[in-house]
Amino acid sequence: MCIDRYEVYLKDEKKMSANTVQAYIRDIRHFADFVDSRDVSHVWEASNAEVVAYLMNLKTAGRCRSTVNRKLASIRLFFDYLQREGIVKFNPTDDIKSPKIEKKEIEYLSIEETERLMSLPDRTQKGIRDRAILEILYATGIRASELIQMKTGDVNLRMGFIKCDGEHSKARIIPMGRLCRKAMEDYMLDIRDKMLRGKESDALFVNYMGEPMTRQGLWKVMKEYGELAGLEVSLTPQIIRNSFAVHMLQNGADVKSLQELMGHEDITATQAYLAVTKSRIKDVYDKAHPRA
Repeated sequence: MCIDRYEVYLKDEKKMSANTVQAYIRDIRHFADFVDSRDVSHVWEASNAEVVAYLMNLKTAGRCRSTVNRKLASIRLFFDYLQREGIVKFNPTDDIKSPKIEKKEIEYLSIEETERLMSLPDRTQKGIRDRAILEILYATGIRASELIQMKTGDVNLRMGFIKCDGEHSKARIIPMGRLCRKAMEDYMLDIRDKMLRGKESDALFVNYMGEPMTRQGLWKVMKEYGELAGLEVSLTPQIIRNSFAVHMLQNGADVKSLQELMGHEDITATQAYLAVTKSRIKDVYDKAHPRA
């Protein structure tokens, strides 16, 4: 079946992560089910009309524009593959434009809010672990999924850096700052074994039961400290990642280096943070200059 071959292609040739491949294949199978309901024998026989009808069906079902865009992108990539393989002559998505979506403002913490957040964890086992989590998120800008998947072998305490495999299996080396390194030493050398409760695991961060930390567990940690810090936003790993990027640019980092640190495939994703810093500079100018 062509969907199965496409899945192999994404894994072996495009070197996409398992999660990314699953997302693409899920979208294609959903589209294939829709095509089947319209009495089209095979998904590769879908025409422009089927694609448009599918997108309209998503909108009618109340799916947001970003979801519709993602589904369309998945279908477009799938038919690009079919075209290259000679299975189809035309891509039925060629004349379809993605719906425009309003750009959300990037949410991030001020340096003062970040300092307040980092001061909150106490010296209990949980507090020492939580400080290490907050520090490594802010010091490196890694994603929530990357933190959860980290192994102890990904951390080099002596040299002060972490290795992150990233979303597309493209490993990157990220330095840890002095404060992050100290927090990681406190956790890894003094606390982690105690939290494991005799269990064996190479997961970097573990919970009270000695099991690898889950996404839900990480979100719970974020919510707890966000509320303790009295933040106006609901704290998430992404907001800490945003704060890392904005603060780096505010303090002189260049966009290309930041792109490598954050693991962005496309530099336009990194440049979005540059727009935030420029906007802030204009606000400062408008408030400070007597003739602004």
